[in-house]
Formats: sequence, C-alpha cells, structure tokens
Amino acid sequence: MHKIPREIISFFQAQGAVIVSTIDAHGFPHSSCKGIIEIKEDGFVYLLDLYHGQTSRFLKANSHIALTAVDEHKFKGYCLKGVARMVTDTILAEELLEAWDVHITSRITQRLLRNIRGDKGHTGHPEILLPDPKYLIEIEIQEIVDLTPHHIV
Repeated sequence: MHKIPREIISFFQAQGAVIVSTIDAHGFPHSSCKGIIEIKEDGFVYLLDLYHGQTSRFLKANSHIALTAVDEHKFKGYCLKGVARMVTDTILAEELLEAWDVHITSRITQRLLRNIRGDKGHTGHPEILLPDPKYLIEIEIQEIVDLTPHHIV
C-alpha cells in the first residue's frame, strides 16, 4: 500500500472526473470516466460505478487498475496505480452512497454557477440523468506517478 500525500488528494478531489483504466481479456487497456467518492491518505480510493459493464467484467478477470487525472491549465497530473476489489460491505457502501449524493449535488451546483458566469458547457444538466450506482470499487494504491515533466516543475 502507498500513502497518498494531502496535495495529491486535494488535486484529485478538485477534478470533476478521472479516467479509470482496466485491462481487457486481450491485454489491451480499457478506459472509462468515473468520479471519485472518497480518497484516503492511507492509500485507499473509492469509486461508485454506475454501470455493470466492461469495467466490472475486466476487474473480475484482472484487478489491476489505474486512475488518471490532469489539469491542463496547471500543466499537472497524476496516475494512481493499484489493485481493485468490488466491495460487498453494505454498511460501507451505504455511507459512500450518501457521499455520492453530495458529489452529484456539488457537480450540478458547479455546472449551474459556470453557466451563470457565462462559461457555457453542456446545455442541460447530464448529472441528473445518471443512474444510481451499481457497485463500489475499492482501490488499494500501490504506486503514484507524477505526470508533470520534471524539467517543468
């Protein structure tokens, strides 16, 4: 397990979504977009998956996973690599479902504020149309990769 520094936690929390990469049956990467529900300094990250699709199938066959986030404006980014498991603990899942509601409400609020400021994005509010989460993914982080070129830091 790899501890996650507070600076990196804050960076990931500031992103609206992350790219989640798993490995398919042929060894090719599969990428999907997901929101982080909780990220802890002790090296655990929690995602709620809204679909029982390819990500869940690929994780059942190969638990290796990577989470990538970048901020183009700050020219900064990180990749968190680890091992994932699907959580069956209903108490933990219920707590994180409550966090999901807070997360979605915050995303809708941020979209409304950006629209009011004139920073037009999507014409609707797609977060409202998202389905309820289907399962929880717990990731034990084993490596942190700083994506910022070192000569620029």
